[in-house]
Amino acid sequence: MMNQLRDHIERIVPLDDTEFETISSFFSYKKYKKHQFLIQEGALVPCNFFVLKGLLKLVYSDDTGKEHIVGFAQEDWWETDFAAFYTESRATMSLECVEDTEVLCLRLTDYRKLCAAMPQLEHFFLEKAYQGFIAAQQRIISTMTVGIKERYEQLLKKYPTLVQRVPKSLLAAYLGVSREALSRLPR
Repeated sequence: MMNQLRDHIERIVPLDDTEFETISSFFSYKKYKKHQFLIQEGALVPCNFFVLKGLLKLVYSDDTGKEHIVGFAQEDWWETDFAAFYTESRATMSLECVEDTEVLCLRLTDYRKLCAAMPQLEHFFLEKAYQGFIAAQQRIISTMTVGIKERYEQLLKKYPTLVQRVPKSLLAAYLGVSREALSRLPR
């Protein structure tokens, strides 16, 4: 499992064995079952999670109780309620398992220690943040400028395996449309 993390980090920065041994000592391994929560709205956010196996959904519930899927996280992805994690405040979103999931957990204090001690790891996390910001901006622009069909096609192209793993109701919530509207799309 730690090899998966090392491979992931080394796509951006090289590491020697001693460096990776230090890094891996800051992570803890956890297993969760389908429908189990890693983060619940209103609770403190314990970690940033690196997905080893499985699938998560990050959900925001509005004042009417309607769930909006902010994102999915599958293998080799990082997920948390980033605002709550970095500000050490209460979560405004929930993180729930769509499948049985295995993660590596990194606490904020450990994240800060690692970045202070290892500039290359700080660079790694900065690159991951850039990628996340770019993806979020592209999704926002897509939501504002293209129709349901185009958004669904973009999702299929960008994340083809995700579409096979997620029920249509969740895909519809992620795309901001009803399940019925998604079902009417030509295949």
